[in-house]
Amino acid sequence: MTGAGELWRVAWRATCRAGRGIRWYMTTLMGDGAYATFVAHQRRHHPDAPLPTEREFWRQRMADQDRNPGARCC
Repeated sequence: MTGAGELWRVAWRATCRAGRGIRWYMTTLMGDGAYATFVAHQRRHHPDAPLPTEREFWRQRMADQDRNPGARCC
């Protein structure tokens, strides 16, 4: 492979890796994995407790944030 082709391949891999990192950061920041994390915690530490639906989880989470705003931007 030519030097230019190899350079292109390395640059493309770095760009893809950066894109995946940005996607992970944004989804984490927005809380996209919060329900999955909650379910994993509940199953590990409280296996007998009933699990709320995802909709119930988000409603409860928003209600908790409204009751205790803490430090947040909005």
